[in-house]
Amino acid sequence: MLAKRIIPCLDVRNGQTVKGINFVNIREVGDPVEMGAAYAEQGADELVFLDITASHEGRKTFVDLVKRIALNLNIPFTVGGGISELSDIEALLAAGADKVSLNSAAIRNPDLINQMALNFGNQFVVIAIDAREENGKWTAYINGGRISTDKELFTWAREAEDRGAGELLFTSMNHDGTKNGFACDALARLSDELSIPVIASGGAGNMDHFVDVFTKGKADAGLAASIFHFNEITVPQLKNYLAEKNIPVRF
Repeated sequence: MLAKRIIPCLDVRNGQTVKGINFVNIREVGDPVEMGAAYAEQGADELVFLDITASHEGRKTFVDLVKRIALNLNIPFTVGGGISELSDIEALLAAGADKVSLNSAAIRNPDLINQMALNFGNQFVVIAIDAREENGKWTAYINGGRISTDKELFTWAREAEDRGAGELLFTSMNHDGTKNGFACDALARLSDELSIPVIASGGAGNMDHFVDVFTKGKADAGLAASIFHFNEITVPQLKNYLAEKNIPVRF
């Protein structure tokens, strides 16, 4: 079994790391440059930066901020938010991003996934899906969870893979920020139906939730924000615990 990845996530608004619950009630939690450097020092496997209001506000991701974060990292760095064309991706890769995450833009223009994969390679393309479960159906949302779409989670995930996505980042809006555990059933289905790695997001509250997401949820990576930002769990503590549970991790 491949080592499971632990990925802190920096949701950024107006240059500050923020966190909410179910995509609302958002508050500031710290400086993303300092936080990114600290997570790299702790042994996080990767870092994800999401400019959560860029698409909604119709602007580009803060490239200068991405550059400042990247200068302090020695781990893979994924950046998303406000990306709508290949030139945006070129600017972010030049600023130090290792991978680029698409969400709203991919749903609005699915062919952008094909273009990204063709121009930069599948390994650079992370497709993020924010989805909410209602009456047994998972529906994808865009613009930071503000706008519902006609895309169904599993159908859209398979299409994204077919178009060239190298990874899938799935956030359950139902679980986001609740600390009640990940959407393991949906994650397991995604992992079974896709051949690309699946990153789980939304709901981490304790170390057993990561055990569940890697066993029941079959995820390749676990992403979290609140529990790391507020020092409820540190990355080294989590990795040691997972190793005790015979889940392979990198030290």
